[in-house]
Amino acid sequence: MNSLDFYRKKQSGEKISMITCYDYTSARILADTSVDCLLVGDSAAMTMHGHKDTLLATLPMMCFHTKAVARGAGDKFIISDMPFLSYRKSLSKNVSAAQSLIQAGAQAVKLESAQGNIKLIKHLVESGIPVMGHLGLTLQLMHVQGGFKVQGKTQESATRIKEDAERLQEAGCFGLLLECIPRQLAKDITQSLSIPTIGIGAGPDTDGQVLVFQDLLGLNKDLKPKFVKLFLNGEEQVKNGVEAYVDAVKSGGFPHDEHCYGN
Repeated sequence: MNSLDFYRKKQSGEKISMITCYDYTSARILADTSVDCLLVGDSAAMTMHGHKDTLLATLPMMCFHTKAVARGAGDKFIISDMPFLSYRKSLSKNVSAAQSLIQAGAQAVKLESAQGNIKLIKHLVESGIPVMGHLGLTLQLMHVQGGFKVQGKTQESATRIKEDAERLQEAGCFGLLLECIPRQLAKDITQSLSIPTIGIGAGPDTDGQVLVFQDLLGLNKDLKPKFVKLFLNGEEQVKNGVEAYVDAVKSGGFPHDEHCYGN
């Protein structure tokens, strides 16, 4: 898959599936599935490093995870998040940040908000770097938005998000992630754009969906946003596997002869 395939899928009405991925082992597993693309999200700061939000994601951190994913992802399309403030400096530094993620193995970058980013997006696209936009709940702006809360609930904010979506499309974004906005707003935006929308907490009417790998597998039960569906009770299965191993060690049932080397 490449950035042009996103347009084709929208035109044909085929839903786009995206999953976050942060490490080599997960990428190897996902490479053997039919998922369309992988997002190396700045949510790695929370999911992989235990931080309370995404603001502590850094460019070296994102490059580290992108390289790991790229080694295991096969031919999957990889999008990497540009972390907090990495694209809000001088044009030269902003482009260098995007360059670092592409050279780490991503095929595209994602950045949050349209405000103040239009010139950069145009420049990146003209320079050969595909860009995905991100509107709605943008956690890098959480202190401005008032924390983890649904966006676009008022007429004023909904209008602003719609206008920003048009601006991102005009700037050259090949796709748009919509996070935690009302279903009808997501539907209106999706129908108004020629580029595809990917939803998370935005209802079923977007052109595709994204979930965090650990969330959909039930590996992160401490965080239970409304939009997450567990497709596997992974935490319990992992615990059961570990307990079975411990029992086998204590009972002498592991290792057996087949696990041993001869002289």
